[in-house]
Formats: sequence, structure tokens, C-alpha cells
Amino acid sequence: MNAIKKPINIVDVTYAQTKASVNTDELGMREMQQRVFAKRDAQHLLVKAPPASGKSRALMFVALDKLYNQGRRKVIVAVPERSIGASFSSTALSKYGFFADWEIKPEHNLCDAGSSAGKVDAFIQFLEGPDATLVCTHATLRFAFERLAPESFNGTVLAIDEFHHVSADIESSRLGALLRDVMNGSDVHIVAMTGSYFRGDSVPVLSPEDEAKFTPVTFNYYDQLNGYEHLHSLGIGHHFYQGRYTDAIGEVLDLDKKTIVHIPNVNSGESTKDKLEEIGHIIDVIGHVEETDPDTGIISVRRQDTGTIVRVADLVDDTDQKKRGDTLHYLAHTASKNCDAVDIIIALGMAKEGFDWPFAEHALTVGYRASLTEVIQIIGRVTRDSPGKSHAQFTNLIAEPDASQGEVKVSVNNMLKAITASLLMEQVLAQNFTFKTKKFDGDDSAVPGQLKIKGFKEPSTARVKQIVETDLNDLKATILQDDTFARAAAGSVDAETTNKVLIPKIIREKYPDLTEAQVEEVRQQVVVDSVIKNGEVRTVGDKRFIKMAEKFVNIDELNINLIDSVNPFQRAFEVISKSVTPSVLRIIQDQITATRVEFTEEEALALVPRIKNWIKVNDRKPDPRAEDPTEKRYADALLWLQRAKQKLEAQKRATEMVESE
Repeated sequence: MNAIKKPINIVDVTYAQTKASVNTDELGMREMQQRVFAKRDAQHLLVKAPPASGKSRALMFVALDKLYNQGRRKVIVAVPERSIGASFSSTALSKYGFFADWEIKPEHNLCDAGSSAGKVDAFIQFLEGPDATLVCTHATLRFAFERLAPESFNGTVLAIDEFHHVSADIESSRLGALLRDVMNGSDVHIVAMTGSYFRGDSVPVLSPEDEAKFTPVTFNYYDQLNGYEHLHSLGIGHHFYQGRYTDAIGEVLDLDKKTIVHIPNVNSGESTKDKLEEIGHIIDVIGHVEETDPDTGIISVRRQDTGTIVRVADLVDDTDQKKRGDTLHYLAHTASKNCDAVDIIIALGMAKEGFDWPFAEHALTVGYRASLTEVIQIIGRVTRDSPGKSHAQFTNLIAEPDASQGEVKVSVNNMLKAITASLLMEQVLAQNFTFKTKKFDGDDSAVPGQLKIKGFKEPSTARVKQIVETDLNDLKATILQDDTFARAAAGSVDAETTNKVLIPKIIREKYPDLTEAQVEEVRQQVVVDSVIKNGEVRTVGDKRFIKMAEKFVNIDELNINLIDSVNPFQRAFEVISKSVTPSVLRIIQDQITATRVEFTEEEALALVPRIKNWIKVNDRKPDPRAEDPTEKRYADALLWLQRAKQKLEAQKRATEMVESE
């Protein structure tokens, strides 16, 4: 067994263990559930909270209040897959102080085994019958709706779990179309819940018109993790390998930690195309198989190094569906309660969304994951609070670019995007701040979590406030997933162009309804929030300093021009530089340099003052063949401007010739 190598962490967060998010009040509600219950009178609720924060029980509290006190007759809970239905099983809430219990009769738990047709019949009978609560899958809800009119949902509460599965694209999302039809054709009350802070693709979950009908309740990751009792710290990092991942996984697979290993999709470049052989390799890294339990499918493997037994659950092998079903049943009913029941779970498409293994400490994921929703769901598997678990770790095992292979461009892009995704996760996991304009010297904030900044433009309209309050992480995700911005994050574009040109351009594309003044307000919010959350804060005496662009700045002296001089996501390239060999770093730099970035007129003109200053300092024009990416970009911009000028002059001459004739 190789010596375990510590992953290169981009994110290392330490939390205060205040117990605030896990302690309950006299009604048995945690902090997040109290926030949701306070909005229980809203017709449409949108609850955005991290995994393990208690969303399912929050729904029970609100739904029971709507049944008993708001005149609703029925509650329908829809989950994306059958295994998640267990989160909404009967719960004795009155035992902890609430006025009623949550009860699901067996015949109304449509997440059990059975045919689709039978479940649809049961769904329709439920609507016509006297009972109040039902749990089903998203699919059952969709199939039932094909036989129902929207007004059939009059008097109901419709709860949609894992709401990011909904899409505003009617063509691709039948669930999204159903939701709009029911909202427009009945008096339904909706409780939408999601543990993801990202929508997962470029299509919004709801149209702006529909989203405006929802009352949002947000409980962020920092609130959740800072309020835990046991978990004290979280790391998010990377380990780079060459060759096959099965030869490198032993370097980061710590057998002393409860671990979920997600192997790559068979269609990805990291896959060997033989998933069963990959499982065999991973088990060989651990040791040799002693036995496989015929009732649970759990594999007992004797470690090479210590000789102790490691219990492995294989959720990849789907050749025997009964065996896999037995393993899933064991994980759900035994391993979720008994720390010694399993040590390592190996999965491909499973053990992500809604999967509950509180003892998991390490999520080891092979290959780049394009979906930010998938990344946050995987991290959520290890961020549950559990006795004896003080640290949680997410490690992404990523292939290094190899110049001898044809897919250099793909692997460089994957590496950049995986790292920028981690930087985005850092934004989600960090403490939230509010920003105000500093009107005069000495106008310092005494409010915790509030910073005052000279020259900062506060949101002036309800629309900008709504974007800032509910959409900032999604906007950052859009920015970081943009191909041009991935290169900017890697240091090939200067901070001013990044902040003043690229970011506003993406904001305009995402929100075409905004005026230029509103775009600037949103831009400042994105840049300031990102730079501050990336910055290291130190307290010296009674003053606080934040590290920006390798310098510590007094927080009381922050101004918007200083913040705009910092590339908010440049740490991506710093991480790569420290964690790969010089030869691999050169491959990455060459690939970034070789990728020509087309200029818009706005981008090229924004660089003119910096190009003039560069020429003045260096006493020459920038060279397009220079190794320095900034000089090369200045040269490219100058060339673009010269061509644009020539084109304009040619058009002018042509116009003059036509007019003279």
C-alpha cells in the first residue's frame, strides 16, 4: 500500500461548533426549521438548505399546520427516487413538543415496490379518498397528472423534494410543465425544497414570473456547518495523477476513514471502460477478499498493511439486481445507524443525492464532474454531523494533461473547471457578508457580518436586491463555467478585464432586463463578495486586515477600486502551479496561450489604457509571441484594434466613393 498523500486543498474551513443548527426549540424544531415554519402562511415556499439540515422535517411541520390551521385537505410529497421516500416516513413529532404527528399509511407510501400503473391508480384513489398524506416519486406524480386535470389539486399541498430537478424548459422537463399547469389551474400550495445551491445546467428552475410567486427561505452552508456539535473542519481539494486512476487511487484512499468512492462514468476519459475490473483494482489496493456476506453483499477485505478487516459495499456491480437491492437495504437500515457496519462504499451513479450515511468522512471522486449540483450533493454526503467525526474531506482525483495524448485541450479544460468549481464551493461554504457604502472616514460598521466600502454601489431596485439575495451563487456558477472566464481564472487575463469586461458581459447575457446601472450594481456585488470570501482575515489588536493579491489591507480602508484590482478567482492557477510538475504546468500554460480569445470591441477598448501604460514602461509594443500571457493578450488586443481601424477606414472610403458617384 502506498503512503497516503494529503490532497492539495483549495478550501480549508474551520467552524465554531456552536450547536445552533442542531439544537431544538420547545416544538422540536432546529434553527432552519424555525425559519421555514415562520413563513408557513405563504402559498408557495422555496426552501434552499444544505443536506442534513432537516428539510424533510421542516416540510412535515409546515404541511401539518396547513392541514390543521390553513384549510388544506391533502399533502402530496414527491421525491426524485424511491430510496429518498424513507426521509418522509411516519414521525412522532408530538414526542418533541409539536401539536401533531406526521403519519403515512403503508398504502400511501408509493415509494415501495410495485408497478407504475398500480401506483398511479393508488395516487388517484388517494385524491378521491379521506386520507391526508401521501409520498410518491416525481415519476408517479407525472404519470398521475396525465390522467388528471389541474383543478384536481385544489385543496392540496404539493411538496417537491430536490427541486433542482424541475426546469423552466417545458420541452425537456415534464415536471416543470406540470408545476406551471397546477399553479395556474388550481389553488394548490407548493413547498419546494432543494439541497443544491446550483441549478445544474444553464436552464433556470423557474421562469422569473413563476419564481416571483415563491417566498424564499435560505439557510446557507455556513449557518449549517458552523452550528454543528461534532464536525469542526472541512477540506476540499485535488490530487493529480498520470496514467490510469486505478494505479493512483491508493495514494489518496485512506483506509482509516469512512469513505465513499465515486468512480468515473464509463463514457468519460478517466474510465477504463470496464467498471467491474476497476472495482477489482480498488479492492486489490485495499487487500485480499476474505468473504462476501450472502445476505447483505458486504465484502470483507483484509488490509495489506495492518491485517484488519475493511467492510466494502459495492454499488457499481449491477449484474445481480437482488444482491444490489440487499446491499442498499442494509446500507439504509443498518449502516446508517451502526458505525461499524461498513467502511468503504464504492459507487458510480448512486450514493449521491439523498443518500444518508452520517459516518462518512471522505468523499473520493474520480474525474471532473461537469454538474455543480452533483459536486455539492457528493460533498453533502460527508458533511453530516456525527459523533467522532471532526473533519470532512472531499478529494477530486483528476488526470494531469499529457502532451503525448491527443486530448490535451480537454484535460486542461477539465482541470481548470474542476478547480474553479472548488473555488465556487468555497464561496458557498464561507460566511456571508452584507456590504454597504462607506460615506465618510470613520463611517465604520458595528454590525457583525457587515462591511462598509468606499465607492460601493448598493442595490437600488427590488430586482437587483432579489438577484443579490437569492441568485448570487447561481450567477457565480454561470461566470465560472464560462470558457473565457476559466482562462481568466487561470491568470491569462488581467484583473481589470476580468472584473470590468468579462463579468458584466455575462451578467448582461443572464439578465437582459437590467439597465447598465443595475448591471454595475450586480457586478460590484459579485466581485466584492468573491474577493472578500477568498481573502484571509487576520485581527491585529483592534483592527482587522484582509489579504488581497498577496497584501494585507485594513478592512476599514476598503474601496471599490482596490477590490477591482484583484482577480477574484485567480487562486485557481496558484493551486495548479503548486501541485503539478513544471513540465505539466508548461503544457497547461501553452494550451491556455494557444487558445485564442476573441475580443469584443468593449473588451479591446477597455485594455487601451493598460496597453499604453505597458508601452510607456517597456518602451516597446507588446509581442504576440511573448511567453507572458498578459503581454500576449495586450498584443492580441492591439492587433484586433488595428484591424478594426483598417476595416472602419475601408468602409469609410467605400462610402465616400459611392457618394461621389
